[in-house]
Amino acid sequence: MSAQHELVWFRNDLRTIDNPALYHACQSTQPVIAIYIATPQQWHQHDDAAVKLDFWHRNLVQLKKELAELNIELHFFQLDNYQQIPDLIATICQQWAVNKVHVNAELPVNECQRDANVIDRCQDSGVAYQEHHDQLLLPPASIRTKTGTPYKVFTAFSTQARQRLATPPSLYPVPNPCEKINDNATKRLSGQCQLADIHWPTVSKKIQTFWPAGQQQALARLTEFCQQPIQHYNADRDTPSLAGTSRLSPYLASGILSVAQCWHAALHCEMSDGVHIWQNELLWREFYKHTLIDFPQVSKHKPLKLQTEQIEWRHDKEQLAAWQNGKTGIPIVDAAMRQLLTRGWMHNRLRMIVAMFLTKHLLIDWRLGERWFMQHLIDGDLSANNGGWQWCASTGSDSVPYFRIFNPVTQSQRFDPKGAFIRHYLPELAHLSDKDIHLPSAKNRPENYPSPIVDLKRGRLRALSAFKGV
Repeated sequence: MSAQHELVWFRNDLRTIDNPALYHACQSTQPVIAIYIATPQQWHQHDDAAVKLDFWHRNLVQLKKELAELNIELHFFQLDNYQQIPDLIATICQQWAVNKVHVNAELPVNECQRDANVIDRCQDSGVAYQEHHDQLLLPPASIRTKTGTPYKVFTAFSTQARQRLATPPSLYPVPNPCEKINDNATKRLSGQCQLADIHWPTVSKKIQTFWPAGQQQALARLTEFCQQPIQHYNADRDTPSLAGTSRLSPYLASGILSVAQCWHAALHCEMSDGVHIWQNELLWREFYKHTLIDFPQVSKHKPLKLQTEQIEWRHDKEQLAAWQNGKTGIPIVDAAMRQLLTRGWMHNRLRMIVAMFLTKHLLIDWRLGERWFMQHLIDGDLSANNGGWQWCASTGSDSVPYFRIFNPVTQSQRFDPKGAFIRHYLPELAHLSDKDIHLPSAKNRPENYPSPIVDLKRGRLRALSAFKGV
């Protein structure tokens, strides 16, 4: 009888440090096999950005090297969609003598259904299937109100979460090297390919340089942030011209870094307002992920406040395109959207400004903005992106009241007072004074910069009227 193997199926967890699925697989005395299944058509359906897919590719290159040091070969497969995966897993288990599959859970509806189908096939074949949790600080359904229902208000959620996290989750070390596998044990299968054969998009070297791949790069960035910037996070996080945020979101979104690693790093810092507020940001991430689990409609383009489906959104393709391409005539909005297009990332304060501008001043459906972000963000994450958009659109859990509408010019004057950020991304406005740059008048507006596509006061009143009716 041939030797049995443990299988680790990598998905959104491209690291060897604090990876529970990998760690538990390696605790067995059996050799370990690792796989990664690419599904380009599914990625397209999910609006995964080219910059994010390229980031996955570059991180998989690093992961393959790191696993090789543990005597684990990472095998690659390419299929069209999730529906084909159960058959592939069944074939792998049969042909490669796998008796146990290890995964780290994914939370959205499509991924849950995919995994349920895989579990059924494994059970039919007598193969054990072990699911671990690495995307959350606290297990699903573990934080509840006194009546046993999910929290819909962040403050109450975070209060209980902090109490529970007085004992933080354990971190899993890199496992010891495993027993080497006989090459004959993993004969080539249908759908198997080389990493380079997968249909990866091409992005600029500038973006790749700005977002270096690998868990060591992520850990270095985390360490650097915790050494000093985190202490000023409360003061600097809203200023887009400063490097005042951690910029770890791409690494968290793709599982290059775990949220538990971030929480532990914060605990080792000297407690301050900055540390407390950064922990709050991690808890907002946690809140939105628990919301995704408890309210599956979030994965189905539905608002949490179902009554907001009655809002009569405007269908203005020209204004939507102007917003998408940074040509609204509102400098802070345009600079932010150009940052998104050139960096594959946007500062969090700016995400709120541009989202509220689209959903309130233009009264355009939040789902169109949510999709545009997913199609361009390197840190695109369904729960965080959806949660942020529904917050700004006043359709979601603990969202901003519909009558609290950010004025983008006021926000610009407050958080980019000297216009440093605007000048960087809108060089055509660089010659304007610190006062004029926030909303150029017809007199001093350059010919190559558009006039505002909406009167902010009228847009605000229109939004108030639309929301009052629901």
